[in-house]
Amino acid sequence: MSAMLATKKTMRAVVLAGPGQVRLSDVQLPTPGTGQVRVRLEGCGVCASNLTPWAGPDWMQFPTEPGALGHEGWGVIDALGEGVEDLSLGDRVAALSYNSYAEYDLADAGAVVRLPASLAGQPFPGEPIGCAMNIFRRSDIQAGQTIAIVGIGFLGSILTRLATDAGARVIAISRRPFALDVARDMGAAETVPMNDQLVTIERVKQLTDGLFCDRVIEAVGKQEPLDLSAELTRERGRLVVAGYHQDGPRQVNMWLWNWRGLDVINAHERDPKVYVQGIRDAVEAVATGRLDPRSLYTHVYPLHRLHDALDDTRDRPDGFLKALVTC
Repeated sequence: MSAMLATKKTMRAVVLAGPGQVRLSDVQLPTPGTGQVRVRLEGCGVCASNLTPWAGPDWMQFPTEPGALGHEGWGVIDALGEGVEDLSLGDRVAALSYNSYAEYDLADAGAVVRLPASLAGQPFPGEPIGCAMNIFRRSDIQAGQTIAIVGIGFLGSILTRLATDAGARVIAISRRPFALDVARDMGAAETVPMNDQLVTIERVKQLTDGLFCDRVIEAVGKQEPLDLSAELTRERGRLVVAGYHQDGPRQVNMWLWNWRGLDVINAHERDPKVYVQGIRDAVEAVATGRLDPRSLYTHVYPLHRLHDALDDTRDRPDGFLKALVTC
């Protein structure tokens, strides 16, 4: 039997009207179907994967569905669809859903994770933290290894902390001085600017006695950092592609990959069950104090300023790392 708390019939949601254009609209409040819940959203993280659709490539269709592109939401369950038994009205959850630039969103019951009372009042964009947990698992990082992380944004910062806590020596590489400061705060043993590829390669070579790194995680999603990451990976090392490469094809130096015998891992998950397990792991890590991402949420915007949040995610002003919108 379905159950609902809300009596309202409409909600506010952002619609992308065209390239770089948003409008805040009043739309019908969605009703959960069988096996679904509705979440009254507290907020949603802003993902860099939004930037290509936001720019308006040929394949993008406007206007979008209300709330579209928002997939890092958290909030409180206010409606249950038929057949939902293991969740309750009022549960505070992180959700894997896809229209969370809005006041409410629907999610499959199996795609939400309860947040414990110890996280009350804290923002919790579960999807990106869960993504970091899954990337860390697939990287197979062990104590005593030397790890290079190329690109210190939200994802790279969390991976720096996780790898350091696992006993690895982390070399953090980024273009921005602010990001390198964050990496040091998250435990990086060394930081290297990413301004000149040859200089960066030589510096990492010096730091590793000419051997380079056991694991290199590329967390940018662009051609040049991908090329750099391969150069920094030692013979029989593991190159982990964590950046989201969505703006076109990539070329790789297959000669180098063959010669060094690299293991190459594409760390993006597509199985929703694996995604959700990553979110569960993220909740446990934050609730137990193993990970504290709060300092990484550097910019917060109200829902009607989503355009500013997207612009800053693209332009990355000084001091910017991760944007949240509040609902």
